[in-house]
Amino acid sequence: MSDRNVWTVDRIESGVAVIVRDDGERVAEAPLSELPAGTREGSVLRVADRKGRPAWDAARLDEELRRTRLDEAERILRRLKRRDPGGDVAL
Repeated sequence: MSDRNVWTVDRIESGVAVIVRDDGERVAEAPLSELPAGTREGSVLRVADRKGRPAWDAARLDEELRRTRLDEAERILRRLKRRDPGGDVAL
């Protein structure tokens, strides 16, 4: 069992987490109660496969990877804002 699979919590609705695998090809739902304590929207999880299915009960939060991704997104947003001339868009 390896925890190579990286999943990100997209949203939480009524105690159920909607989670997207990094390759973007799989979306899953898991009860928040089965995920590590502290899991929230935007959390990055390392999840092992067990019999071809994610082992949510063995998932680990990867706070370092979450922070790295957030920092990269903020850098991209700052770069895009510098290129924005402002004003309304004329069609």
